[in-house]
Amino acid sequence: MTHSATPESRRARRDGGRGRRPQRGRRRRGRVVLLGLLVVVLAAAGGGYWLYQDLDGNIEGVDIDRAIGDDRPEKLPTSGQNILILGSDSRAGANAALKTGDVAGARSDTALVMHIPQGRTAAVAISIPRDTLVSRPACTKADGGEVAPAERVMFNSVYAQAGPACVVKTVEKMSGVRMDHYVEIDFAGFKGLVDAIGGVTVTVDQDIKDPSSGLDLTAGTHRLNGTESLAFVRTRHGVGDGSDLGRIGLQQQFMMALLSEIKRQDLLGSPAKTFKIADELTAALTTDSELASLTALADFGRSLNGVDPSSMETIMLPVAYDTADPNRVVAAEPQATQLWKAIRTDSEIPESAKKSPAGG
Repeated sequence: MTHSATPESRRARRDGGRGRRPQRGRRRRGRVVLLGLLVVVLAAAGGGYWLYQDLDGNIEGVDIDRAIGDDRPEKLPTSGQNILILGSDSRAGANAALKTGDVAGARSDTALVMHIPQGRTAAVAISIPRDTLVSRPACTKADGGEVAPAERVMFNSVYAQAGPACVVKTVEKMSGVRMDHYVEIDFAGFKGLVDAIGGVTVTVDQDIKDPSSGLDLTAGTHRLNGTESLAFVRTRHGVGDGSDLGRIGLQQQFMMALLSEIKRQDLLGSPAKTFKIADELTAALTTDSELASLTALADFGRSLNGVDPSSMETIMLPVAYDTADPNRVVAAEPQATQLWKAIRTDSEIPESAKKSPAGG
């Protein structure tokens, strides 16, 4: 199922016309990693057809297969599941009120390749720094226009220049790993999700003050609301070397804290809160067309029930500072090749492939 509605129109549509409470659905408990844990929430919402139709209509789909065609890596029988997860930084619509700056268009502000090995008992999340210089392949945009290939372009610019399908194609070209699914969430959706669960607790070991993101935290433990959480994952000044590499560490820390919070609250046992979370999440999601329905998301979530979030490993793509522009990074070799080969063949990642010359 593919929907053409914008995230803003989907949020407007979901706000009205609800006179009944959802019926209590069967409680589902299970340990699932990131996307799996969140999409199982959708399945747990329960309720009649009206509820299904409302949530199902929230989801926007992108036909990745049609946009890319056959120019893709082979899907190996032992390659597990690979999901490209993007956080987009559009300032349009509901995102404009979040004080994230005045920048035209949208970029992939956060990019994760989530690898779930064959057997689905563990997972690894690989962060791709947004400032990484990459080779962008020739792509077809959503409007049918063609984008020529280009060398040494910033990874986060690919989304703005050619759309989500081209980001998938770029990641596949640089990694040799076929992406099974694509999931995107925007600023407002991220904020809404955190507020729906009542905030997330993080601990920092030093003061962080970043005027650009608005984050101002003293060393210690803090309960962050949606706006503060958005500032936390967007902060780059005041941590590490002030680049995107330091921000990735905060993003990975927050991701694990979010998973822990959802597990701690036993959210699947509260139908009312479950529906609120599902409503926020589905309105903020853009997925590949195969996942663009409540049924497909729920089925995929259920298939991940054996994955334990505590076993998930977070890795940054090994990068080195670019010799021509120290404000940019490039994939470090041979570490990057070793990492992607391990993901592609569903084998153990060498320790050497987890070390980045540009530490941030």
